[in-house]
Amino acid sequence: MSDTDKLASSNQEQAVAAWVGHLNQLRLDRLLSSLAEQSTNLESALASIDSAIRKIDLEVVTTNRGGVKGMHGFIAEVAEVGVGNARRQLLGQDTVYEWVNDNGPVDLVRDGIQIQQKFVAAGGRLGLGAIADHLSKYPDYVKNGGRYQIPRDHFDVIRDLHDMSSEEAGSVLSRGGDGPSLTDWKRVQSFFAAGDIDIDSVEPSHLEYGDVQRGAYATTLDSEKEELKNTDKSIREDMHDDSRPGLQEGVQATLLSAAVEGGAALLMAIIQKRRAGKKLADFTSDDWAEIAGTAGFGFVKGGVRGLTIYSLTNFTATSAAVASSVVTSAFGVAEQASKLRRGEISEAQFIENAELVCLDTAVSALSSLIGQTLIPVPVLGAVIGNTVGMVMYQTARSSLSRREAELVEQYLAAQSDLDDELDAEYAALVEKLNASMSDYFTVLERAFSPDLLVAAVGSVELALQIGVSEDEVLNTEAKVLSFFLD
Repeated sequence: MSDTDKLASSNQEQAVAAWVGHLNQLRLDRLLSSLAEQSTNLESALASIDSAIRKIDLEVVTTNRGGVKGMHGFIAEVAEVGVGNARRQLLGQDTVYEWVNDNGPVDLVRDGIQIQQKFVAAGGRLGLGAIADHLSKYPDYVKNGGRYQIPRDHFDVIRDLHDMSSEEAGSVLSRGGDGPSLTDWKRVQSFFAAGDIDIDSVEPSHLEYGDVQRGAYATTLDSEKEELKNTDKSIREDMHDDSRPGLQEGVQATLLSAAVEGGAALLMAIIQKRRAGKKLADFTSDDWAEIAGTAGFGFVKGGVRGLTIYSLTNFTATSAAVASSVVTSAFGVAEQASKLRRGEISEAQFIENAELVCLDTAVSALSSLIGQTLIPVPVLGAVIGNTVGMVMYQTARSSLSRREAELVEQYLAAQSDLDDELDAEYAALVEKLNASMSDYFTVLERAFSPDLLVAAVGSVELALQIGVSEDEVLNTEAKVLSFFLD
């Protein structure tokens, strides 16, 4: 593969990696943006509850508005606005509740709908008597789109009694004690049978009757704040779950990488044939089969690359550029291992080639990372960085290769001269050693001769031969007599 083809292949690999990394970053950015927005939502929701508490404290309780019997009604109105708006704000929705506060026929307005609240327990009619009184004063209230709102616990009872048949009512309702009675059922049935209002014009409040009493509203609203925080936590957990890497996105990354690499392999295979001088019209079935095989292998490699990059970047602390380089290194080393098994290269060549493959991919990864940092445009920065880095690296490596070849050649020449010099010295030393050993064996033979006179002379020669001082050698009659007699 030519340097141009290698660069094109490297760019294609890093482009796919950069795109997968960009998809991951988009998902992360969406999560961070959603979390930041949710923090604002929670802050606004809690502020609505705090505002409701202050308003109840200052405008209702402090002023004793409504007196002992009527204060809870005004507390309910303010609390409904605070809670209703807070729950919507927590979900990122606009506020829709407004407290009218003019002692008129309307207590609240919700998104243009007029609401009259009836938090009344007196008379045991669950607020239906208060609704009837209001309708007598404002007969067109419901016709004009108005609605009545009663405590949530009251509404649940009314709805159950409204939907209950007479047979069921007669069998399950008590005639006294706790719970709704048959009398309650008859009151509800009679109220709606009059036709002035249907149950769809009545709705439950967010709060129950006991929640808005003077001694309970503070606890109720504090509990609402805690519930908002719990809901916020659940929302954030859902955001984290939604932002996790998924099978569908992984499949998309795999197919994209496979398509790009397979297409690139197909194009490069055709270009190589054209460079060899063959025209497209002259391609044989064998040529197309070879091209198809190359493209198919590229498709498989691309799929492995896409899946590996997606997995490494999402489940380990690995950047997309490095992940792509890991895959490229693995393919490169595997190719060299195949050549080694076929006997095409030696073990030393395998190690050297594997090192070069890893070095090439490492430079590609580093160049892409730098390029993406300096040019923060998805894919483009990585491709430009990879191109510049690989060109500089290939140029430097070619220059270093030539210099290294010259150094190796000089080293081999010096070694050859040294070998010749050492051979000559070795031959001279061997010749000198052979001569010395010949003299040594001659003297040794004399020293151990059966003839005592020859042995005595030989011993003297042997002693002198091995370096004994002449003064210590018994080589004269006087030295012998002095040694044994003195």
